[in-house]
Amino acid sequence: MGGSSNTSGGGGAGGKDKEDKGKGSSVSFTEGEKVLAYHGPLLYEAKVQKTENREDEWRYFVHYLGWNKNWDEWVASDRLLKLTEENVRKQLELKNQSGDKTVRTGGRSAQHNPKGSNVDAKADKEDTKGLVKGKKRKNQLGVEEKERRSSESLLMSQFPVTLKKQLVDDWEFVTQLGKLVKLPRSPTVDGILTKYLEYRVKKDNKISDSCAEVTKGLRCYFDKALPAMLLYKKEQKQYKEEIKGDVSPSTVYGAEHLLRLFVKLPELLSSVNMEEDALNKLQQKLLDILKFLQKNQVHFFLSAYDGDSKGADGAKGK
Repeated sequence: MGGSSNTSGGGGAGGKDKEDKGKGSSVSFTEGEKVLAYHGPLLYEAKVQKTENREDEWRYFVHYLGWNKNWDEWVASDRLLKLTEENVRKQLELKNQSGDKTVRTGGRSAQHNPKGSNVDAKADKEDTKGLVKGKKRKNQLGVEEKERRSSESLLMSQFPVTLKKQLVDDWEFVTQLGKLVKLPRSPTVDGILTKYLEYRVKKDNKISDSCAEVTKGLRCYFDKALPAMLLYKKEQKQYKEEIKGDVSPSTVYGAEHLLRLFVKLPELLSSVNMEEDALNKLQQKLLDILKFLQKNQVHFFLSAYDGDSKGADGAKGK
C-alpha cells in the first residue's frame, strides 16, 4: 500500500496543507467516520475504527476501504482529512502530481493500494463499463475480481513492515527533499538477484530451475517496468542520462527501485493467465526474495540519498 505501511508513524507528508494540520489542529474525527487518509504521497478513502488520546494528541486507527486489514494502522490527525468534495479534488490533484495514472479517486470507486499502485487493470475496465460501482461493487464481484484479490492477498499481506517504511523514506527523499539515488548503484538489481541465487544454492545445495526462472523473469519485468511505472517525475531526466543504447536498467539501478517493482507486481500479475496454484507458488518465491531483501536491508539500501534532482520538472527539490 509505493509505494505499501503498517507502521504507526509511517506515511509520508502531504505537502503544505498537511503541514498546516499539526498537533494543534482542532480537527476531530469520530469512530465509524469515513475520511481521506494520507499514505505516502497520496490520499485514500478510509474509515476510523478506534480513537484514543495519548499525551494530549489524538490518534486514530483507520482501515483503508477495500483493502486487507493488514494495512490498518494508527495515525495522527495530520494524516486525515474530512471526506468532502474539496478534499476529493485534492486527492485527484495529488494523484496527477504523482504521475500515477492508475489511482482512482472520489470515494465511490475502489481505492488503489496505499503506498503503491496495485490497481487491477481488469477492475478498472469493469468500472468504466459500469459493471460495478460504489458500494454495489462488493456484492457484484465477478470471478476475475475474486481471483485478483486472491493473487494480491498473499504478496501484499506479508510485505515486510521494515520494507514498507523503506518505501516511505524513498518517497520522501525524492519528492519532498529533491534527492535522487546516485547511479550506478552497487549492488545493482542484476547483482542482487545473482546474490539471491547464490544464497539459495548455499541453503538448498542446488539451484532449482524454477528459482532461476523467477529471477530471470523479475529482471525482465524490472527492465520494462522501470521507465513506465517505477520512476517519479523528478527521476525521469536522470533515467534518460543514464540509460542509453543497449544498457539495461537492471545493471544501473539498485534495491530502491527494485522494491518499488514489488508493489506493482500484483497489478502486473493480474494480466497473466496462470492457474491459481501456480500463481500462489510464484508468490511464495517472490516473498522469499522480499525476505532476502529485508535480511540484507542495511547492505542493499541507501540510508540517505545524495544526488540532486537538478531542476527536474522545472524545480529543484526543497
